[in-house]
Order: sequence, then C-alpha cells, then structure tokens
Amino acid sequence: MKYKLVAIDMDGTLLNSRNEVSMRTIETLRAVRAKGVETVIATGRLFKSASYYADFLGFSNSIITSNGALMADERGNILYEKSLNRETIEIIEELSNKYDIYNHFYSKDKFYSKIESREILKFYDEGDQKNKIDLRVYRDLNEILNNRNINIHKCLYVENKDKEKLKALNNELKSVSGINITSSWSNNIEVMGEGVSKGNALEELCRIKNIDPEQVIAIGDNKNDLSMLNYSGYSIAMGNALEEVKSQVDHVTLSNDEDGLALALEKIIL
Repeated sequence: MKYKLVAIDMDGTLLNSRNEVSMRTIETLRAVRAKGVETVIATGRLFKSASYYADFLGFSNSIITSNGALMADERGNILYEKSLNRETIEIIEELSNKYDIYNHFYSKDKFYSKIESREILKFYDEGDQKNKIDLRVYRDLNEILNNRNINIHKCLYVENKDKEKLKALNNELKSVSGINITSSWSNNIEVMGEGVSKGNALEELCRIKNIDPEQVIAIGDNKNDLSMLNYSGYSIAMGNALEEVKSQVDHVTLSNDEDGLALALEKIIL
C-alpha cells in the first residue's frame, strides 16, 4: 500500500514529555515528506499552538485543531469550522460553576477563562513570545457571547484532584444534546459541537485532497485520537497510549520519549 498522508497527534505523540520534538523525529518527518507523503498535525490544541509546530517542522499542508472543530491550511485560511452555539456555551459554564471545576474556552488563537491559571498556561508555553497563548479573563460570559468576532470551538475542563467530581461532570454532559465529549488526559474533559472529532475532520481533509482512507496513517495516544485512528487505513498507538487506544489499533510503537513516532514511520514508509 502506498500511503499518501500521515495524521499525527501532538501531545504524547509528536512531542516528548519535555514538550519537544526530537531530532530523530524531525529527520524522519523530513524523509517522509521527501517521499511525497503529506504530514498533518491533528491536535486538541488551538490553531496558534499547532501552527507554531507546523511552521517549525516545515509542514506545508492543513492543520486540524481543537479536536477537529477548526481545520486550516498553512496560511491560516479556514477549510472547515464548527463553533459551539450560545446555548451550549452557557450550559458548559453553568456546569463548571455547579461542580466547581476549572474550564476555559478555545477560539482560533485565544483562551477565555474566568480566572488566570498559570499552571494551565505553563503547559502551552513554548518559550517563544510570538507563540505565547493569549488568555483573556472575563467577568461576564456575555463578554464572549455578545462578541461576533469570537468563535468558540472547544471547552476544556480540568480537575487535578477530585476524579469523582470529574466523572460526575462527564456523566451529566452525556445528557446534553448537540455536543461531542472526549478527553486527552486523565484530568480533563473536552467538549466540542456535535459531530466534531479528529476523525471527521480528517475525513473531510481526505475528501478535499481526494485521498482514500486506506492511504492514510494515523498516530495517537489518547481518547480524542480514537476517531482518526478508526478512520485511517493503518493506525498506530504510542507506547505511552491508553490501553483502550492500544486495543483498537494495527500497531503499537515505543513511547513518545523513545522516538516511537519516528520508529513507526521508518518501518512503515522509509
């Protein structure tokens, strides 16, 4: 099978535990592209963060961000977008207050939250002022809802201490219509609009590029990657992936701290 496209998750896959891309991974991705195979970042992160790595790696194609709610090309031109509606955003905020769980909303290039969490922002700090995520603190949700220039693509709930509280929130979210729920880490819940997923965005990208699913490789490590792993012709889980993810893929490679991404692509494509 001649593969034409590789969809790559960022956190836990492309990036190691130090939030870095290893030199071996950089060289492998360069060699993959030299063979005419496209490489696409597919992440839960917002566009600004994903585009930083796409530029750094020299990716010259589309970026899937916010778990598929926004897909854009390398110049930032939007190919696909699905935002959360006003009613859903209000419900998300109400549940955050009810369970006293931190949350922030994603637009294309900004976070919006009731408080400034340095712990959260530190995770997205690549040490580059140009790439630094802009957090806007609001006092009233209407500051977002009444601004026509803001499109909210995703909400992230984070709870580091009380997993039972997070579980209760997740159960209540299941009864909310018009949303899709997933997770990218054990301490979070991610909420997007109905039908939004990395898999659906990847399917739309392949339709645009006239690429068959069997010609696609997808690589990831967490629940929000399952949709694209299930869509692709060949699926790979990282060694650090959840067991739930490992059980549903064609191949399990080494961890993100052992160059698992590079190793897998070297075996399959190079």
